Amino acid sequence: MKKFFEEFKKFALRGNVMDMAVGVIVGGAFSNIVTSLTDNFINPLLNVIMGSATYTWEDVGAFASAFLAAVVNFIIMAFILFCLMRGINKLLSLGKKKEEPAAPTTKKCPFCKTDIAIDATRCPHCTSQLEK
Repeated sequence: MKKFFEEFKKFALRGNVMDMAVGVIVGGAFSNIVTSLTDNFINPLLNVIMGSATYTWEDVGAFASAFLAAVVNFIIMAFILFCLMRGINKLLSLGKKKEEPAAPTTKKCPFCKTDIAIDATRCPHCTSQLEK
């Protein structure tokens, strides 16, 4: 059972799974913005154009504040997800050691400036004798 949970943790914390989860949550929050835009601006505008409704300035203010609330909710949700993902990434990187850069395998020939093997004693391009 312990191995099962470790495999699930490894699966769930992989980059693409976390990215997809964030995408679904942000997509759901963004759909609230689109719904608010439609309900609070486009539909009332169409009703006024068709002559089926008249609105006062108080109605327009209520529509604008509802849309603004949806935008602020989206920004708050995105910020919280950003902070959450930043914390998760920091926790995941705590146990990992930084990789050392690999030792060079080539060097430049001082005469013709081409890349040659690091243990070469003669350049294969210009046939110059190389110092060790």
